[in-house]
Amino acid sequence: MPWRARTIVQLQVRWRARRPQLKRDPLGGGDVFLIEDELHAEQQDGEFATLEAAIAELKRRAAIPWNEPPNVAPCQSWQTCGRNYQVLEYDASTKHVMRRIPGLHLSSKGVEWLLPSMEEA
Repeated sequence: MPWRARTIVQLQVRWRARRPQLKRDPLGGGDVFLIEDELHAEQQDGEFATLEAAIAELKRRAAIPWNEPPNVAPCQSWQTCGRNYQVLEYDASTKHVMRRIPGLHLSSKGVEWLLPSMEEA
């Protein structure tokens, strides 16, 4: 019986991203704004057509206590942790992040706006 090489199955070299893939826009529309919790690498629900709409959502979240949904941190130490929201601007046609805009930090210590223009809001 002739010698045969064993079948080699290559393991996946890099881990797949755990974040959900963005929805594809078949018309190749403009930019899309998303809110992400930077501390927990967790994309929040909702896509926004404008930066102003995304900031309005951050203002709404700033009015919600830190220990109530959607502001409760997903980790086991949520009582001492918090959320660090940022706005991501994506190019809808290429799905590349064009810029990351710091938003606000929520914790038991209160709300801290990371946008310079939002501190007086």
